[in-house]
Amino acid sequence: MVNQFAINLSFYMLMPYLAAHLAGELGLAAWAVGLVLGVRNLSQQGMFLIGGTIADRYGYKAPIMAGCLLRTVGFALLGWVDSLPALIAASAATGFAGALFNPAVRAYLAAEAGERRVAAFAVFNVYYQAGMLAGPLVGLVLLTADFTLVCAVAAGIFAVLTALQGRALPDRRGADGVRSEGGVLAQWRTVVANRPFLLFSCAMIGSYVLTFQIYLALPLAVGEAFGGTMGTRATSVLFIVSAAVTVLGQMRLTDWARRRWSPHQALVRGLAVMGLAFLPLALAPSADGRPGQALVLAALVAAAAGLAVGSTVVYPFEMDTLVSLSGNRLLATHYGLYNTVSGLGVTLGNLATAALWDTAQRGGYQRLTWAVLAATGLACAGAVLALARTGRLTGRSPRPVPA
Repeated sequence: MVNQFAINLSFYMLMPYLAAHLAGELGLAAWAVGLVLGVRNLSQQGMFLIGGTIADRYGYKAPIMAGCLLRTVGFALLGWVDSLPALIAASAATGFAGALFNPAVRAYLAAEAGERRVAAFAVFNVYYQAGMLAGPLVGLVLLTADFTLVCAVAAGIFAVLTALQGRALPDRRGADGVRSEGGVLAQWRTVVANRPFLLFSCAMIGSYVLTFQIYLALPLAVGEAFGGTMGTRATSVLFIVSAAVTVLGQMRLTDWARRRWSPHQALVRGLAVMGLAFLPLALAPSADGRPGQALVLAALVAAAAGLAVGSTVVYPFEMDTLVSLSGNRLLATHYGLYNTVSGLGVTLGNLATAALWDTAQRGGYQRLTWAVLAATGLACAGAVLALARTGRLTGRSPRPVPA
């Protein structure tokens, strides 16, 4: 838990300000800034499967430590180098670092939590969101001195994490005897042949597209309604509301949902809430004058809060379902492929959302974007409901292994 908080704290104290540093202090062209940021995203999303495979073959501790060490190097380089090739290398290192430790961390947590996986992932999400909330604030304070200081502190946190993991983290690996089951290709074939897992991965893509709208569609709406300094402040309010709902409400919502619903019901209803969160924006009036702006801001806050509530309900049950669908075999590889699928889905979904936004703005149908996003959430809920009713989310029986 502390590991994940520190990872997000250091990541979000640096990344929100990287583009401004590249374009301002280093004077890179816009295409070069986009290239550096894109390489980081591609090297992480595209390599999750590799990271999960390594974790299943060699244990969870090694890739966690290697990822923290690699990000130490990558963050340090981002603060000191100024040539484009070196920046691309540093960005690729930070991305691949995430691909190394993310699947291993989740698989480790699932293995250690046992039957308390839902509660463990709920607590995990609290620490995750707390790091996201604190990171930009700490980075903003450090940025008053120098961007190099931000990078140095972020790299230092990962260096300390690496040392702590080496000293305190017990060595764990999956209990499925993966080394005796063939090579990497056989490992991948086992995961790809898991049809219920693949169907669930595809059904959940839309939820990640919706979650990302806190960074895309909602800020676009803020810019259109307010702009300038007021728009910046309104966007900050949305981020604070989203993180605060998760940090303060995660355990209560998870416990409430677990007592009343089955895991599949919690998933379906959480996804439906995520979709319905966009309805206030579809019904809000135009931002004409102060009353109109107030109503739009209220709709934006309601949307951010609704998204946070829905995703807060979904996350622990989603992670638990992945463990069940894997049959507790090759768990990190399953997580790796799942993250890769969702990452690619988010990329395509964001392109589609941005294109829809531009089309709707030109045609005067501003509410169309919100209606489509709401329908996406309901479609995801329907897909998961169909999988549950046909028995595809019941999971596979784990294979017995020698003691």
